[in-house]
Amino acid sequence: MTTTPSDGTTGAAILFRLSLWNHPGDTIYGMFARCESIVNSAERILDGEVYHYHSKMIMKDAKTGGAWAWHQDYGYWYQNGVLSPDLCSASIAVDPATRENGCLQVIEGSHLLGRVDHVLTGDQAGADKERVAAILERSPFVYVEMDPGDVLFFHSNLLHASAENSSDKPRWSMICCYNAARNNPYKESHHPRYTPLHKVPDSAILEAGLKRFADSTEDVAWLEDKKDQSARSLEHQATKHS
Repeated sequence: MTTTPSDGTTGAAILFRLSLWNHPGDTIYGMFARCESIVNSAERILDGEVYHYHSKMIMKDAKTGGAWAWHQDYGYWYQNGVLSPDLCSASIAVDPATRENGCLQVIEGSHLLGRVDHVLTGDQAGADKERVAAILERSPFVYVEMDPGDVLFFHSNLLHASAENSSDKPRWSMICCYNAARNNPYKESHHPRYTPLHKVPDSAILEAGLKRFADSTEDVAWLEDKKDQSARSLEHQATKHS
């Protein structure tokens, strides 16, 4: 997958790698997504039972890791039949996240502004640039620098972005996304509707050891990029209105 820098400048596309799966499974990755510390926190944030919407590993390799434009996750997930923005994500730092290697940037309080229109540009959908510029005039943005193992929880309407990784150090992060059980999508999409989430104690992470996807027989429903229609549906809408 390719993208262009989040500041909107032109030039050669910069690569980043992303793996995405819909069901947590029983690997070490699944134990993170199912562990009580993270799931219980998501349930406190969303005020009730949650289920696993999907997880992903974003891999920004040294000198090549690409940028993400300002966006809201609900700007995409709205297209999937999710009626309310009652979703949140837990971003787990695998590597140190710094300004130099393209750490997450967030606009303080932007989750209170409601859903912003998103526009597809190339392979990436971003929030309306004019509105984002107006928001940035009134609200500060923060670089979220993290140590390995740190977790950032953020609402699906929080505007966030990240710059390219121009450093000689990688920045990998695992993001577990949750939807409120009461917010079951009204239609099928490439992400799951309500599926009960079986929590595990935090100790299950250590017990899983180095169990990876190749060591498991569970179907985690990998999502191929060509099947992810969250952003591409914006292109269809633009075509209909033009």
